[in-house]
Amino acid sequence: MLNIVLFEPEIPQNTGNIMRTCVATNVALHLIKPLGFKVDDKTLKRSGVNYIDKLKWFIYENYEDFITKNTEGKFYFLTRYGHKPPGKFDFSNKDENIYFVFGKESTGIPKSILKPHLDTCIRLPMTDNVRALNLSNTVAIMVYEALRQQNYPDLFFDEPHKSKTEIEDYI
Repeated sequence: MLNIVLFEPEIPQNTGNIMRTCVATNVALHLIKPLGFKVDDKTLKRSGVNYIDKLKWFIYENYEDFITKNTEGKFYFLTRYGHKPPGKFDFSNKDENIYFVFGKESTGIPKSILKPHLDTCIRLPMTDNVRALNLSNTVAIMVYEALRQQNYPDLFFDEPHKSKTEIEDYI
C-alpha cells in the first residue's frame, strides 16, 4: 500500500489538495503534528472538496509517534538533499507498505531525520531557478510514479461516472 506522510504541514490548501489526490488514488495519508491549521479548517475542506469522508488518514503527535506505529515497509524521503530521482527506485511491489515522507513547506524534513536514510532520499530533478516544487504537486508526481510502476492497481482508465454510450457519443 502506498502512504503519503506529511511532516508538520503548514498550508491547509496544500494538505487539502493532497487529501483529494489520496482519495483519487487509494493512498493513505499520515499527518505529523504540529499542523499549521485545524483539521476542521474551511480552507482544508474546500481544497479536499467532498472527498475527505472517503480518505484513509491518520494524525500523529510527533515523528516518534508515527515511527512507533508504522514499523513495516520502506520509507522514502523527498528532499532537496536527495541525489537520486524517483526512477532510480523500485516501487512496484503492491504488497509492500511504501511511505513517501515530505517535509513542511518552509523548511522541509529535519536533517536529523534524513541522516540515517540518505540512501532513500529522493529529489525531483529541476532547474536551478527554483528551490522546490509546490508540496501538493510533488506528492502527486510521486504517487503517480509509484502507481505507474504498479500498473495503476484498482484505478479506472475510463471515466467511471459516465455510461459507455455517453463516452462513445463524446468521442
